[in-house]
Amino acid sequence: MRLPEISKTIQVPDGVEINVIQRKVTVTGNKGTLIRDFSHAAISISCNDGLLSVWAEWPRKKEASLVGTIYSHILNMITGVEKGFTYKLKIVFSHFPISVKVQDKLIIIENFTGERQSRKSKIIGDTKVKVQGEDIIVEGINLENVSQTAANIEQATKVKNKDPRVFLDGIYVFEKNEGMI
Repeated sequence: MRLPEISKTIQVPDGVEINVIQRKVTVTGNKGTLIRDFSHAAISISCNDGLLSVWAEWPRKKEASLVGTIYSHILNMITGVEKGFTYKLKIVFSHFPISVKVQDKLIIIENFTGERQSRKSKIIGDTKVKVQGEDIIVEGINLENVSQTAANIEQATKVKNKDPRVFLDGIYVFEKNEGMI
């Protein structure tokens, strides 16, 4: 049975400004500005008097699920411009000490399991990466860029052709936070 309408509303917090022009959402806060285009989705978005509404009229299953997805994306954008996001990764090794360096938009991982060739990982978007001893801190206002950068670092140190239960060397995410350090 199809419902006549599915909708979700967001109360826009103080200090955050949201503009919606033809399903292109711009969220501005004290940490920065995020822009996202939702024109591919068959839903409606409007912002009036501090309330942002996402809805679909007579939605099919896909449109109904898109309402919740886009609602979550906009909530993440609001959280990002208010607080930001931080992922912490731990450098783990048993024998060969791993060294990590940040150069421009690349993270260079050297001496991983004694390999001579260094492994590289991309930094996505405006994400900031810091190396502090055994920890790597990934920060930014866009959740997708921060999480993808952390995933790239983790995947760069994936152990191949060995038993992963025995060879536990690598870089692993151990903490995810809202808010920047």
